[in-house]
Amino acid sequence: MIRLFKVKEKQRELAENANGASHVKKQSAGELRLHKDISELNLPKSCNICFPNGKDELMNFEVTIRPDEGFYSGGTFSFTFQVAPIYPHEAPKVKCKTKVYHPNIDLEGNVCLNILREDWKPVLNINTVIYGLYHLFTEPNYEDPLNHDAAAVLRDNPKMFESNVRRAMAGGYVGQTLFPRCI
Repeated sequence: MIRLFKVKEKQRELAENANGASHVKKQSAGELRLHKDISELNLPKSCNICFPNGKDELMNFEVTIRPDEGFYSGGTFSFTFQVAPIYPHEAPKVKCKTKVYHPNIDLEGNVCLNILREDWKPVLNINTVIYGLYHLFTEPNYEDPLNHDAAAVLRDNPKMFESNVRRAMAGGYVGQTLFPRCI
């Protein structure tokens, strides 16, 4: 066992000398787990992931969702993910960058998804979160809203809700709020 540590230490020294660098960035447990989660992603065709700061900056990334069914079919919605070094013991912080008329996403981009709050468990992963976000677009939930007005319309008048969603996605007003075009 002791020889194993000496061999590893020697390999590290050789690598440092070969690169001319004396500093090797050590990954946190959260980074290692996130790297594993990302390498095992199994996303639907309607979801993409990108790393605006490069693949070396795994802890901050963006996901784009293009629902192919439901009220939001044809829209494009972007989310930022910020992952803490203590991941998976803390859920990622997720914000919607696209202003959207949705009962579970407020106008500031906050997302109401139970697995990002009280139901988060370390056995969950990024794939689960992305599928959860996708599910919000195929099955919006008026029972646990952030946007109470949208939730009330969905509950009381689904046809009006659908009309509001289409108007918002086309870049129009719903009430006093102007939404950017996302189709």
